[in-house]
Amino acid sequence: MRVITLGTAGGPLLRRGRDPRHRSGIATAVVVDSAVYLVDCGHGAAHRMAEAGLRVADLAGVFITHHHSDHTIDLNSLMVLGGLGLRGHPDRTVPVLGPGRRGVLPPAHGHPGAAPDPVFPDAPTPGTADLVELLLRAHATDLNDRRRDSRAPDLSRVFRGEDIAIPAAAGFHPDDANHPDVDPWEVFSDDRVRVTATLVQHQPVAPAFAFRIDSVHGSVTVSGDTAPSANLVRLASGCDLLLHEAIDLDSVATSYHRPSPQDLDASMGHHRRAHTTPEDAGRIAEAAGVGILALHHLVPSDAPEQCWQRAATTFSGTLRVPADGESITVGPHGAKNIFSVDLCITPPLV
Repeated sequence: MRVITLGTAGGPLLRRGRDPRHRSGIATAVVVDSAVYLVDCGHGAAHRMAEAGLRVADLAGVFITHHHSDHTIDLNSLMVLGGLGLRGHPDRTVPVLGPGRRGVLPPAHGHPGAAPDPVFPDAPTPGTADLVELLLRAHATDLNDRRRDSRAPDLSRVFRGEDIAIPAAAGFHPDDANHPDVDPWEVFSDDRVRVTATLVQHQPVAPAFAFRIDSVHGSVTVSGDTAPSANLVRLASGCDLLLHEAIDLDSVATSYHRPSPQDLDASMGHHRRAHTTPEDAGRIAEAAGVGILALHHLVPSDAPEQCWQRAATTFSGTLRVPADGESITVGPHGAKNIFSVDLCITPPLV
């Protein structure tokens, strides 16, 4: 069992690369034997998979933590372009699991007076099943052309979007109770892994999930985007490896280019409510008793390395801040000191 950090940057903005490690959008591959389980599909995820030598034909599942664009934007490329690699696999299906429809629009922060008109008011909060179908429908011309001209597979039958059902007993509501206390529940299993999920706090996005993947080889938890969460501590309890998001608030505040005071207040308010500092990520890992903490979804991605090392002040285990393309070998349960890193991806020159 190994984890490949395909992309380690967070945030929806396209910026000129200022980091020599060229961090791509957030995406994490968990490889168990020959099967690939992908958590989130940030910008560049499909390309990074190819660079790491991972085949779409080996995809056993895709898991979306939440519907912010920096976690889903390359699902399109993965399915439409990567799916062409499934020629000769007529019976393959790849489940894409993630949040269902929000159902109601979130509150409008920072808007004096009336809230802004919704985008696509007939369907303003699509879920994962909707997302998969809509993306493929948008490429129907291409898909039909390639299917008729060169025997490409029917990707509408390959990629199956599935909305994750939240246990009714949790009392979840996207506005009033978007982060209730809940025990982890199973969302997927096959002959290699068992995947459990929990609700995390990434308001106003709801639901937002963290995922844990257990196999006979070890256990990996991916936090998704979240503020400090007791649910996540329970999910990650005793895990071999926790990949947790991290934000450096000071660096973020200085990264905006001439923002208005209102825009800056709105953006920083979101960051404080919905993300985790390195120190708090360390506290979460310590409380969960994990063996290794790896910080990713770094915001801003070009913040100095010492910002992320502050997690070591609150976490007594092994801390890593992997670059894109690093491979983390996960040992058997209990062998939390087993850790190796091999560079899988050669960053492009700029």
